[in-house]
Amino acid sequence: MKHLITSLAAATLLASAAHAADKPIRFILVGDSTMASSSGYGDAFCARVNHANTCINLAKGGRSSGSFRAEGRWDEVEGLLRGAAAYRTTYVLIQFGHNDQPGKPGRSTDLKTEFPVNMARYAQEVKALGGIPVLLTPLTRRTFKDGILENNLAPWADVIRATANAQKTPLLDLNAESYAAVQPMGQDEADTLAMVPRPADYDTPAAGKVEVAGAARTAFDRTHLGVKGAAYFSRMVMEEVKRAIPETSDQFKPENEQ
Repeated sequence: MKHLITSLAAATLLASAAHAADKPIRFILVGDSTMASSSGYGDAFCARVNHANTCINLAKGGRSSGSFRAEGRWDEVEGLLRGAAAYRTTYVLIQFGHNDQPGKPGRSTDLKTEFPVNMARYAQEVKALGGIPVLLTPLTRRTFKDGILENNLAPWADVIRATANAQKTPLLDLNAESYAAVQPMGQDEADTLAMVPRPADYDTPAAGKVEVAGAARTAFDRTHLGVKGAAYFSRMVMEEVKRAIPETSDQFKPENEQ
């Protein structure tokens, strides 16, 4: 009788494990415009996932680690995590920094006293709701000076590295990897990753120019991404995810289907 009960218990555990293994993995993306739809790599990343409906891009342009929460956008993430029973694991990819920098009213956060606290709190709350936080250092901007790519996001990247270490979360060092990839491109090639082609006079000094009131500004800049840039950096993020979290490697489409 004891042997029968043990066998039944073992069979139940095996069936439960098999059922859990059948459940899909889910990705939730949280961040700013460099991750958001239409201006970042987030949608292109989700398109690389086997089941696109298990990847949700909640990144939004202009948001910082402070304003994303203040606007109530984090509430949606927490709601999704509370309803996570249908998924084997939910990974929440979190990338901020661009809008946390000074000079952005209503968005900027203090690098020493606010930004680290905000990032740690996101990680802690994801873990408390049964998800796995994945912290990303911010995607590099693509402005060169005298042939050298500037990296004014380095201090924010340092904070995220330290936070990931302290919180024991996976880290995707996108700032370091994207910087290393863009530096050898040079300005002209790097500019092909933008949302629209670079205007012929984009780098011409503005002194003496007369701007027509109400005229639309060019959509070109060296922060946001067009189709080519989104494809390039979404592949980079995908490969970083697979390296940092090996168990996700089978969650992405084969290269010839991406």
